[in-house]
Amino acid sequence: MNRNQSVPVLIGISQLEQRVGDPAHAKEPLQLMIDAVQAAAADAGSSSLLAHATSVRVIRGIWPYKDPARIVAQAIGIPNAQTALTPFGGNYVQSTVNQSALDIQAQRHEVIVITGAECGYTQARALKQGFDLKWQEAPGTPDLLIGADMNMRHAAEKAAGLGRPIQLYPMFENALRYARGETIEAHLRRISELWSRFSDVASRNPHAWIRERHSALEIRTPSATNRPVSFPYPKLMNSNNNVDQAAALILCSVAAARRFGVPEQRWIYPWAGTDAHDHDFVSNRDNLYTSPAIRFAGNRCMELAGVTANSLDHVDVYSCFPVAVEVAAAELGLDEQRPLTVTGGLTFGGGPMNNYVMHSIARMAEILRDEGDAKGLVTANGGYLTKHAFGVYSAQPPAQPFRHEDLQKQVDATPKRDVELNHRGPVKVESYTVMYGADGPLMGHVACLLPDGRRAWGNNQDPGVLDAMTHEEFCGRSATLDGLGSIAFD
Repeated sequence: MNRNQSVPVLIGISQLEQRVGDPAHAKEPLQLMIDAVQAAAADAGSSSLLAHATSVRVIRGIWPYKDPARIVAQAIGIPNAQTALTPFGGNYVQSTVNQSALDIQAQRHEVIVITGAECGYTQARALKQGFDLKWQEAPGTPDLLIGADMNMRHAAEKAAGLGRPIQLYPMFENALRYARGETIEAHLRRISELWSRFSDVASRNPHAWIRERHSALEIRTPSATNRPVSFPYPKLMNSNNNVDQAAALILCSVAAARRFGVPEQRWIYPWAGTDAHDHDFVSNRDNLYTSPAIRFAGNRCMELAGVTANSLDHVDVYSCFPVAVEVAAAELGLDEQRPLTVTGGLTFGGGPMNNYVMHSIARMAEILRDEGDAKGLVTANGGYLTKHAFGVYSAQPPAQPFRHEDLQKQVDATPKRDVELNHRGPVKVESYTVMYGADGPLMGHVACLLPDGRRAWGNNQDPGVLDAMTHEEFCGRSATLDGLGSIAFD
């Protein structure tokens, strides 16, 4: 096979959802994956395609399966296919596409199936009703692990009780607000308008979970259906994980696409892909409002594809929280006023945990199929703005075969901060958030900088202080840590 015939193409896509109120009658994620793969084959228009797949790759989810790709492979008639699984992380869909494109181009595989599913909607209802879902275990060990598990919690973060995205992303948000010199009110208005534009896209996406359009005022105003979660984010600025969604992608070589009779108007070419991750621990990062990994890997992906931020026709920026979009837009040179999603994002399009990007790639492919020569960028993010992957796609063939680079060396060379676990003495507030419970504010988490530049963490539970932290600017304030993890403000 010559090199042009081994160029990878995305030929089959699917997105499925279920909204079954009774969890006893809902399909489990593994069955949704099987359905999605079969739907992707139907989308490609080739009934014989799946029989020639030699690798089935599943994105890890919140379910008990050990080797889910084996069950999928058996269900679609290829029991001897290689099985693969990823670690946890929203970056791994794009990373898996990158690896799959390289595998096809190197002729290690000719047809690769990628799928994933989550049933957060069903799980939430089962928990509320006390119903045991009894999902199968899918035992075994995958033949291949794509990516590696990372420890992303520093001992200092564990000591401070930090480790959930809803704690750390709002601290990134407040740090970014302070770096931009915005007032709390102006900042909240701006990010709610950004999220309202995402909601508008979701209202026009037939696959979106929430298709009702929400105004900026609704998004930023706490209410019975939009409770405060972590300052400055109410519920409608958080990823919506209570969804039952599945998706699948089928990639193959140009030669295989032609041999199986897949119409060329269905083909989408991955032009380029990149991967990198920021410093493993948030505690070690130089600051809390930029991302060297996005800067290096995202811009390099565009360079490899021969496109620029301004020449891209469509973009889907990973959107678990507004700050993820803001940081990526700044690092990539994307205007925040332009459309930055094709799905509506993880709040409105739906946030099926690690599998969201499969939906953004599938939706991007739908749009690119309709537009001929358009080009689209998909960004992916995992952890605490930690792990990143990028891909450029088009219905037009690239000027050269698929190109990929890992930018980790460049990221690793960027500055790091040391961390102090039990500091006693003066600090400057770098950023903070306030966590809410059902009855109001519960805890303030604070990122601090010591006079020598090291970072430390502190907590405060004083009700009056917590209230002030949501109305007054605390970034930049002087404070004192007591050596036991509590912070008092001067």
